[in-house]
Amino acid sequence: MFSIGLTGGIGSGKSMVADWLAEWGAAVIDTDRIAHDLTAPGGAAIEAVRAAFGAQAITPEGALDRNWMRERVFADPDARRQLESVLHPLIDQAVRAQAERAQGPYVVFVVPLLVESGRWRDRVDRICVVDCDPETQIRRVQARSGLTRDTIGRIMSAQASRADRLAAADDVIVNDESTDPGALRRRAFQQHQRWCARATQSTDGHITHG
Repeated sequence: MFSIGLTGGIGSGKSMVADWLAEWGAAVIDTDRIAHDLTAPGGAAIEAVRAAFGAQAITPEGALDRNWMRERVFADPDARRQLESVLHPLIDQAVRAQAERAQGPYVVFVVPLLVESGRWRDRVDRICVVDCDPETQIRRVQARSGLTRDTIGRIMSAQASRADRLAAADDVIVNDESTDPGALRRRAFQQHQRWCARATQSTDGHITHG
């Protein structure tokens, strides 16, 4: 199936775009949502996280303590790698299982750290970046989450730069300060239509890349 890797920095609006693509019929596989399911109470990753980081990494409800873990992994690269070694194999397993069941004109893999991982270029036909200027990202994340500028800055510093994301992109959906939700939806729908056309051509054996 024709495939898109959808990415963007925190606060870029990629989840909103992904929801619209699903509404219009695309098969959407969101690695962030998979990770949340894996680390929710009773999730498949909980016991492995507990074994790796101790009981303090788990909330009384039995979920990953995201605030505790966020502070830990941004302060300690080894802790970040340890968490990734627990989560990534489980995420990949879930992604492959969902991809096998996917139906629709094309499949979208929503991967926040797509560019950073270096593992997705050969797994998808096209990479799409939802692009946003850093200051707008910060304001949006503050408005929805209440995180401090310092915390948001550390999250952003662990992600690829805007320039690196754009350099990796085959397609770009702009969602900057001047973009309202209606404009973003129109841009996303135009891109959806182009991908549907490419998916048809790919099925006919004409193109996949380019």
